[in-house]
Amino acid sequence: MTEEARIDKWLWAARIFKTRSIAADACKNGRVTMNNVCVKPSRMVKAGEVVSVKKPPVTYSFRILKTIEQRVGAKLIPEIYENVTDPKQYELLEMSRISGFVDRARGTGRPTKKERRALAAFTDPAMFGFDDDFDDETD
Repeated sequence: MTEEARIDKWLWAARIFKTRSIAADACKNGRVTMNNVCVKPSRMVKAGEVVSVKKPPVTYSFRILKTIEQRVGAKLIPEIYENVTDPKQYELLEMSRISGFVDRARGTGRPTKKERRALAAFTDPAMFGFDDDFDDETD
């Protein structure tokens, strides 16, 4: 165990992010802070420091107990960090889960029921003046 570790490696090793590149991207995009200051992926962290990670809609806070750079099993996580997240954040998470609202950009992903109906109305053959029961023969 070293006394210092890179923040991106620590976030990955502590299983807060699935991959190190995702952890580094979170740091670069300002979603990882220490003392209300955004940190770079190369920032060195020590035991006792508190790291805040924004994963919308919640901001998680972790007190570092051990600095590691190698990923460990899930059973060892309580030795690595202490979750000091404000309980209000978990209430916020529960409220967003209950509401069922998923924030997505318009036009991305699968169409909603309203968008599907609009597409069906747009592609309806009757709109273009075609009939389904016409024949090619002219008398």
